[in-house]
Amino acid sequence: MKSVISILQENRGISGWRVSETKTDSYELFFVHRRLETVRNTSTASTSVTVYKEHDGKVGDSTFSIYESMTEDDIRKKVFAAERRASLIFNEKYSLPDAGTGQYDFDSNMEGMDFKVLGSEIAEAAFNAETIPGCSINALEIFIYRDVFSVKNSLGADKKQTKTRVMIEAIPTFTEGKESVELYEDIRFTEFRPEKITEEIRGKLEEAKARFEARKPQVPMKTDVLLRAPELSSVLWELADDLNYAAKYAHSNLHDTDDDLQKEGGGDKLTVTLRGRIRGSDRSAFFDEDGLALRDTCVIRNGIVTSNFGSNRFGQYLGVEEPSGNLPCIDVGAGTLTEAERENMTYLECVSMSGIQVELFSDYIGGEIRLGYLCSGGKKTPVTGITMSGSLSAVLKDLRLSESRTQARSYSGPEYMLIRDMEIL
Repeated sequence: MKSVISILQENRGISGWRVSETKTDSYELFFVHRRLETVRNTSTASTSVTVYKEHDGKVGDSTFSIYESMTEDDIRKKVFAAERRASLIFNEKYSLPDAGTGQYDFDSNMEGMDFKVLGSEIAEAAFNAETIPGCSINALEIFIYRDVFSVKNSLGADKKQTKTRVMIEAIPTFTEGKESVELYEDIRFTEFRPEKITEEIRGKLEEAKARFEARKPQVPMKTDVLLRAPELSSVLWELADDLNYAAKYAHSNLHDTDDDLQKEGGGDKLTVTLRGRIRGSDRSAFFDEDGLALRDTCVIRNGIVTSNFGSNRFGQYLGVEEPSGNLPCIDVGAGTLTEAERENMTYLECVSMSGIQVELFSDYIGGEIRLGYLCSGGKKTPVTGITMSGSLSAVLKDLRLSESRTQARSYSGPEYMLIRDMEIL
C-alpha cells in the first residue's frame, strides 16, 4: 500500500484518491457425511484504488485493482489510465470525507480462539442436529475467516477494522428408499453459539423431510401468510433502500420523509433503524468503503418515514451535514403477535421461497413458495408448488409482527411477520 500511495501522490493530474485493502486468513474444513476429507489454510489480499479528477467544473472517478505481481511501472500505467477514464466522467462535484484515523476490533466470543479448536466445535454443533430418522448432512463445509479491512484517502483518512467471521455451507438430506431430497443451508455469523447452529441445521433437516412429503394444495385460495425472518428482512430492506440518498437525488424514490407507509392501518407499526453493527452479524462494520464512520439512522418510526440514509457523495448532493454512510444492518422493532395467538390462527407459513418479490411502484408483493405449512388448529400440513401475490400497501396496512425476536445475517428483529389475505395460486 505504501508503494501505491507514493505513486498516487506523485501524479499531479488527479485531485484525490482512495485505497482500500482487504487481507483475509482462512481455515477451511470439508466433510462428506461425518468424514473430514480436506483441511485448507489460505491467505489472500485484494487492493482497490479509486482516483478522482476535477475537470470542467465536474469530477470524475475510476477504480482499478492492484495485484501483488504488479511492478511499480505497472501501477503507474494503471493510475494514468484511470486518470484518463476519470476525465470522461462528469459528476457533480463533491469532496472525499475527512474521515480521521482509527483501528477497530469487533467484540466477539470468537476473537482469540484457535481456528482448529473453533472448527472442531462448529462441526460438532452441526452434526448434533442429525437426530431425525432418515435425515443426515450429506456434505458440510466450514470456513473461518479473519479479515483486516483498511481504507486510506488523500485527505488523511486512515482506518482499519479486524473481524472474525464464519460461514457454514451444509447439504441437509432426507432419504426414504431410493428417493432423496437435498437442500442447501448457508449460515453466517460473528458470534459462536453452538446451540443456534444445531437448531438451524435441524430445522433445515426437518424441511428436507417436509419437502419429500409436501404436496400441492387445492388452489386458488386466499389466506393469511406468515413470513420468516429472511423474507421479512427482504421486504423491509426494499422499503429502506427506497430511502437512500442516491434514490432521492435521482428522483427514483417513491416515499419521502413524513409519508405514512401504513395509512393508519390496524396492524403493528413499523419502526426500522439502519445500523452499522449488530452483534453476531457478519456484515457489521465501523465505517463504509469511503472510511466514513457509520451513524445509526432510524428511517421509519411508527409507520412514518423519518429520515434518509446513504453515502458521503449523495449525502453532500442533498446538503446533509453528517451523512450516515452506507449502513449494512437493519434493526426492526418487535410487534404484538404472541405464540398463543398464532396457535389459534389459520394461515400459510412460508418456510422456503425462491425469493420474495417486492415492487414498490406497482404495489406488488409475492413469489414462489417452494415449501410451506398450512396451519390450522395446531395441525401443520406441508405444501409445495404454489405462488402467492398481493398488494404491498394492503399488506403494510394490516401486518402483524411477532413479540419474539431473532438475529440472522444483517437482520435483527421479529421472528415472524403475518400478512393478510394473500392470493395463493
